[in-house]
Amino acid sequence: MPGNGKGKTPYQGPKRCFGEYTCPKCKNSWMSGNSWADMGQECKTCNINVYPHTQRPLEKHNGPDLRKPHLKNLCEKCKTLGHLCNSFD
Repeated sequence: MPGNGKGKTPYQGPKRCFGEYTCPKCKNSWMSGNSWADMGQECKTCNINVYPHTQRPLEKHNGPDLRKPHLKNLCEKCKTLGHLCNSFD
């Protein structure tokens, strides 16, 4: 779902951000702190590439680390780079 008609995602910057995704086929929803401009993530259920409908800058968090492991096999950026995208930025 394009944000402003200039790209495939709302965010068009060079850094990693936080994205919210909803699969158009099965309506599965997820969030990821490894979201990138014009890059999608695969739905675990349908195996289709889904672009984020919402993106915002990553925020510093002082609490416990609640991150889930990043599944590079479902991430378009990881596949493009050939390694984990969260070590790139």
